[in-house]
Amino acid sequence: MMKIEKLTGQIELLSGLHIGGGDDTMKIGGIDNGVIKDINSDKPYIPGSSLKGKMRSLLEWHIGVVGIGDGTPFSSKLLDNPIFNDEKIKTDATNLLKLFGDKEGKYGITRISVGDCSLSKDSQEMELSEAKYENVINRQKGTAEHPRQTERVPAGVKFNYDIRVKILDEDNKQELLEMIKKGFELIENDYLGGSGSRGYGRVRFISE
Repeated sequence: MMKIEKLTGQIELLSGLHIGGGDDTMKIGGIDNGVIKDINSDKPYIPGSSLKGKMRSLLEWHIGVVGIGDGTPFSSKLLDNPIFNDEKIKTDATNLLKLFGDKEGKYGITRISVGDCSLSKDSQEMELSEAKYENVINRQKGTAEHPRQTERVPAGVKFNYDIRVKILDEDNKQELLEMIKKGFELIENDYLGGSGSRGYGRVRFISE
């Protein structure tokens, strides 16, 4: 038997967000590095893959399983490592694989489905784009070189998130949902999107 839990709410930007649109065409007098936009509305959104990938990456660091792999996403083939003699670590690692998927297929279907995050209704009429100049400092001359405009979605804009979680009979529902909430917390303490070391991508999750 399977049940599906639905988690919804908003992601509020506390600083400018940049998630690239993959457009490598340089427009004269335009933005060099644009954000991803919906092809029909031309408004920015947060891809579900970006949110899911960031959650998984930070959770792997939080649980402590990054160092035992080869840089690829954690999988069940690594569960024979001595660190999993600790039952708490093993439980967390198992739940992570259930939620986000295991390339070895040991835990069946991936439990989590993260939808693209669309603009919230109250953000539709806000300014949705700002251009920020980035450059490189010449260490000897102390001057800025190679200026480049990066597009950001400004602070204050909100996006709707919609996450579905499949709960199977053998799953501990509370543990899986708590892991997602921990993922939210880790992103809030880190960043979403690119250029986080320069202050981009600070966010806050608001659950419904």
